[in-house]
Amino acid sequence: MKNVLLLLLLWTLSACNTEAKQSNNAKPTNTQNSHTNPHTTMNQSTEQPIDSCVLAGGCFWCLDAVYRQMQGIINVESGYSNGQIKNPTYREVCSGRTGHAEVAKIYFNPTLTSYQQILEVFWRIHNPTTLNRQGNDIGTQYRSGIYFMNEEQERIAKASKQAVEESGLWAADGKVVTEILPLNNYWPAEDYHQDYFANNPENQYCVYVVSEKVEKFKKTFSELLKSK
Repeated sequence: MKNVLLLLLLWTLSACNTEAKQSNNAKPTNTQNSHTNPHTTMNQSTEQPIDSCVLAGGCFWCLDAVYRQMQGIINVESGYSNGQIKNPTYREVCSGRTGHAEVAKIYFNPTLTSYQQILEVFWRIHNPTTLNRQGNDIGTQYRSGIYFMNEEQERIAKASKQAVEESGLWAADGKVVTEILPLNNYWPAEDYHQDYFANNPENQYCVYVVSEKVEKFKKTFSELLKSK
């Protein structure tokens, strides 16, 4: 009986099976493929320099919540990328049949942080050795990936991955399986996924999974936290 209860708890803590994540499939009003316009979701009146990058490391709620804590980050948008269909819904992506990865599109001020620094955080807040899986979230949509937008991002990403492999950071867990590919497409996720951790603090997945990653970031990268 105890084993059954444990399995049930682990199942409910999978992002695909949280009630809140299944409760709404409305697409955001902006369904443009924002790969063609990296500033689609930003306030066009801002005067600060803006760059962007796209990362996949399990459930996008986790990456979203972590990077919102980091200095130099202007905004984070949860979305889907590198799949086979246009403008997918969450349910379609969660089926594992669209080829899309859950991603975070990170908008940052390059005078306050760098792509390299963002990747240094990336390698430590998820496990890059588990193929198509993060914890209890299993499927190709939860793969580890870096999707570059230009040659410079490609160069930095590959050098960063090599540095992690040579450092032995994840050696005890196995080989780093993170894919590094061009960003072929990107679609913003449904509105209710955006800034999910802050908007749903009592959700069990947020309590037991997302919060753990946020706390790990705060302890490991305390010097990179946004000032209050």
